Amino acid sequence: MSAPEREPPRSDYIPSSPLFFRLIRRSMTLFVAVVCVLAAFLPAPLQEPADIGKVPNPAKSAWFLLWIQELVSYGRNLIYVVVLVAVFFLLLPYTPWGGRDDGAERSRWAVAALSIAVFSSIVVLTVIAFLFRGRNWALCINP
Repeated sequence: MSAPEREPPRSDYIPSSPLFFRLIRRSMTLFVAVVCVLAAFLPAPLQEPADIGKVPNPAKSAWFLLWIQELVSYGRNLIYVVVLVAVFFLLLPYTPWGGRDDGAERSRWAVAALSIAVFSSIVVLTVIAFLFRGRNWALCINP
């Protein structure tokens, strides 16, 4: 009786290791534990209940939405840029240059550079809105 012949590996599969998934699981567990500990000891920065007679000036949204508030302060139609970027990133895995590994390193670098640029823009807009906006949403150095 002869040994069964092995099929050659398929070229459309990417080899992986179960060790990699264990590393991901451990990292996620550690991250959730750290966030839970921080949430237990750091209070949430909530304001008092809303009062129509005492509206804060400027009325800022939550810190994770400040970048959108800052962007819209430059022009109301810029919200469409946010929507288009969100749709682009949602559809990115289905594009030929964002999905499978076909050896197109140049297009992957372009997508990575675009992602870093978008992330950096969000961070810069958040910092500007959080630290440098004063009364009536005026840009100032010492708000």
